[in-house]
Amino acid sequence: MGYEHIIDKDTCKGCGLCVAVCPKKVLEISEEVNTMGYFPAHQARSEDCVFCTTCCIMCPDVAITINKTVEDATEPELQ
Repeated sequence: MGYEHIIDKDTCKGCGLCVAVCPKKVLEISEEVNTMGYFPAHQARSEDCVFCTTCCIMCPDVAITINKTVEDATEPELQ
């Protein structure tokens, strides 16, 4: 099971605090500019996230939330 970082790209100012405090280096600064002219953070390696929520706590703009991702479960075939 992994975790999906939902980053409000238009709220994020690209300060990099979330990137700096992530113990697993899950987040990176994007190369794309948002509507405010900033380079927001983005999730680079979701599989490495340990759900410590340090990025959410450190974000001064409260632009990050984390959700658990559920893999598609296939129903067992009846025989």
